[in-house]
Amino acid sequence: MQDAHDQERSLPASPRRLEQAREEGRVARSRELPGFLLVALGAAVLWGAGEAALEAFRAFLRTGLEFGAREAFDRGAPLARLGAAAAAGFAIAAPFFAAAFALAAASPVAVGGWTFSARAFAPDFSRLDPVQGLRRIFSLPGLAELVKAIAKAAAIGALAAWALWALAPQFAALAREPAQTAIVHALALAAQTLAVCAAGYGLVAAVDVPLALWQYRRALRMSFEEVRREHKETEGDPQLKARVRSLQREMARRRMMQAVPKADVVVTNPEHYAVAIGWREGAMRAPQVLAKGRGALAERIRAIARASGVPLLAAPPLARALYRHVEVGESVPQALYEAVAQALAWVYQLRAAHAAGVAAPPPPQTFAVPARMDPAEADR
Repeated sequence: MQDAHDQERSLPASPRRLEQAREEGRVARSRELPGFLLVALGAAVLWGAGEAALEAFRAFLRTGLEFGAREAFDRGAPLARLGAAAAAGFAIAAPFFAAAFALAAASPVAVGGWTFSARAFAPDFSRLDPVQGLRRIFSLPGLAELVKAIAKAAAIGALAAWALWALAPQFAALAREPAQTAIVHALALAAQTLAVCAAGYGLVAAVDVPLALWQYRRALRMSFEEVRREHKETEGDPQLKARVRSLQREMARRRMMQAVPKADVVVTNPEHYAVAIGWREGAMRAPQVLAKGRGALAERIRAIARASGVPLLAAPPLARALYRHVEVGESVPQALYEAVAQALAWVYQLRAAHAAGVAAPPPPQTFAVPARMDPAEADR
């Protein structure tokens, strides 16, 4: 059943899946890397301590054991002496423990990076289920961890035994050396033994780190259904997106229709296209297209223009060029300035004629539209 489930999850984790796992506090971690670093630290401390460690230990013993006759009869002296001895012992051990704490905190970051998640502190009562606990212990991953732990202990133990066996004559010779020299020599031998163990532990960590990364990626693999669902959640429901786009187009169309009564003129094809043009001197750099449409939408623009008293001008080349090359809200391109000026000049003449009560001027019959701007001419 588990194999079938793993086969379904055959796709690598997406960046969003990895980010969600990190937010939940799930990152790749190596259990062996911190242990290796701590053993290597111990070997380095013993190797570099030497006479300095001996002198510090001697001062510690002197502080604890030497006292005068007055202090022997002073009831408060033992407590003060104990405090001084504790401070001296802390001063000796503090650098080692500080370095050990720093390594223990930094080693996990080296594999999975730094992360903090409050979700990791949330109670998970399913872990209190003894049946589930036994299943985890006797599952294949649990047995694999047990075999790995036994193999690690056997390998490091064998290396430690080999190092002690090889250094046994030197350990035996310590009994014939002066006490001060023997202590320094013993620290050096202990450092060598720990260095051998650290080398073996380093090989274990070198295998465990890539294995932890592989297991982490494998645990986060996704199925085709999960990828599809994530893509749908990220990109949005296609039907919903289509509905949103439809509403956006409808709102834009309504705003466009509301701008038609503000136009100076609507140029038409005369049946297929309709483009509303507006010009406000001082407020616009050039005349703008306030609305445009084709087919039924063009008919609606013409109907609103008639109802609002906006002049309609049949100018097929200009209507086609504006519809093709200018979007709603954009200014008329320079290539069409002359043709649009012809249309606006006719509008101004028309207004003047209505104000004077005279006959309306005839509309222009030709427009200065470049052939490259007219789709009908350019497609020939």
